[in-house]
Amino acid sequence: MLIQSLNEWFETPLGGYLLAREQEHFDHAVADVFGFNALQIGLPQHDFLGQNRIALRFSAGLEAGVRLRADPGHLPIESNSIDLAVLPHVLEFSPNPHEILREVGRALMPEGQIMICGFNPRSLWGLRRILDSERRSYPWCGRFISLPRLKDWLALLDFEVTGGRLDCYVPPFRQDDWRGRFTFLEKAGDRWWPIAGGVYFVQAVKRVHGMRVIKPNWNDVRAARKSLAPLTQKLNGKDSRLAARARAQEAKPQ
Repeated sequence: MLIQSLNEWFETPLGGYLLAREQEHFDHAVADVFGFNALQIGLPQHDFLGQNRIALRFSAGLEAGVRLRADPGHLPIESNSIDLAVLPHVLEFSPNPHEILREVGRALMPEGQIMICGFNPRSLWGLRRILDSERRSYPWCGRFISLPRLKDWLALLDFEVTGGRLDCYVPPFRQDDWRGRFTFLEKAGDRWWPIAGGVYFVQAVKRVHGMRVIKPNWNDVRAARKSLAPLTQKLNGKDSRLAARARAQEAKPQ
């Protein structure tokens, strides 16, 4: 069966398993982020900002159901106005993922946070994408982005990675009973195979590097000049008095 969208895939048993894991992670991650404006790009049918307490939370994208219908690479949002941006599986299904990251970075306030989840190509999920005969179907039609590559992109855009994790270590079997036989991997995956989770979560902060202008301390210079002035005046006054005394002695009659 050819699945035409990621949201449609989430309705399958395998997609539902992944969605539950991701919802749990985002609910925990966004709970303690504060500010005035929070943005979710893509997947408006699933509220990954639901546990956040920011007053204005909205979704943007080209899908039906978003509050702001716009190209994620050209957001009609004021620069430095967003406190939190969540990107659930946006980059691997976009022709210009770096452009979306750059645009989100522009919209984020200094010290604003971005949270990204994506499929890990270095996992059994990535292996299935390579071997699966249904590569035109979601999610296997996406271009999975490796975690090191994503971190490099973030660093180039002045983001500092502050947290993250991998999840979904169970092999991507379609059948529930087969996945059930490997549920022990969820707890053991971080110890046995820490880089091979099916999906990764990355949290980063927008850093704005300030510039300090070093100026001469003109006050100290003026103070030094003032300290010299009384001494100069004193010496000049003493010389004048000595000269006047000498002239007075010369004028006295012998």
